[in-house]
Amino acid sequence: MNSPEADATRQSRDDARWRSIVARERAADGSFVYSVISTGVFCRPSCPSRQAKRENVRFFETTGEAVAAGYRPCKRCRPIEPFGEGLRQKIVAACRAIESSEEPPKLATLAARSGLSPAYFHRIFKAETGLTPKAFADARRRIRLSETIKGSASVTAAIYESGFNSSGRFYAQSDALLGMKPRAFRQGGEEVEIRFALGQCALGAILVAASEKGICAISLGDDPEKLLREFQNCFSRASLIGGDADFEGLVAKVIGFVEAPNQGLNLPLDLRGTAFQQRVWQALRRIPAGATASYSDVAREIGDPRAVRGVAGACAKNLIAVAIPCHRVVRADGALSGYRWGVERKRELLDRESIPASHARSGKSRS
Repeated sequence: MNSPEADATRQSRDDARWRSIVARERAADGSFVYSVISTGVFCRPSCPSRQAKRENVRFFETTGEAVAAGYRPCKRCRPIEPFGEGLRQKIVAACRAIESSEEPPKLATLAARSGLSPAYFHRIFKAETGLTPKAFADARRRIRLSETIKGSASVTAAIYESGFNSSGRFYAQSDALLGMKPRAFRQGGEEVEIRFALGQCALGAILVAASEKGICAISLGDDPEKLLREFQNCFSRASLIGGDADFEGLVAKVIGFVEAPNQGLNLPLDLRGTAFQQRVWQALRRIPAGATASYSDVAREIGDPRAVRGVAGACAKNLIAVAIPCHRVVRADGALSGYRWGVERKRELLDRESIPASHARSGKSRS
């Protein structure tokens, strides 16, 4: 039972939302949707349709919640589609402005150019791109930097060519941007230490690798040598160190997790990807063992329903099998789609997750 304080807070929030609906406030679009019991549809706050009776209205945080509750999207305000073409073009123009600027424009500046309030601009930018303006600018800078740093005469030259107006500011962000020291990145991973080991598990050959930050790769396959070649190509000049006794213990934990994934893996991960990819990977980690989600489900989870292809691409780029559970993502009809390590392994992982953890630990199988 909810406390009186919680009930009062919810009532205050719903009253504010109802006022937004009555006023048809466009600024409230994207913050919630509302459904009408008598018609079975759900709408944006700014929907121009005839105003419903208050007692027939329910509020939802996301469109996905409204759909799950059995409501269908309004054909007039189209709440599933983030925003109209006019606003979409404003966001495209903002993206081009960010890409062409040496310094990321401030939020207030971008919003003013678009003729929108900063809060509303921020909301629709994230809905359209899947990223906040700052995250988009950081991602573009990372791409520019990674392309520039390998071809420049020096790291210093690359810093300024990539739009940083001071080396100090760059070095404060370099590890987050590149995943390693800039000189090591430029030299193909030289001086970066990565420990690795090959082994066998119930799903075939397995390669486990970890940096000082955490596990950076879990690969599965039929050919151990192929796994090793693919891994070496990622860090052609890194310091690759064969696992010692301590590392073998970590590998044993990973193998145990792969063979019984519903037990969970309480080890740090070193995720290397764009801001969008990392948002997708974090969403995948929230899918419970034994459950599945479609690519569309994941796109809605990250707040970008149109990014279905982007979600599929992020799954394909995942280097950490099972711990980043892209095997739990299926097609909309429930069928199994492609998997970096083979569809049969995907099916096997899902089958293993359907076994209760207590049975998996004791070695029992399903009858």
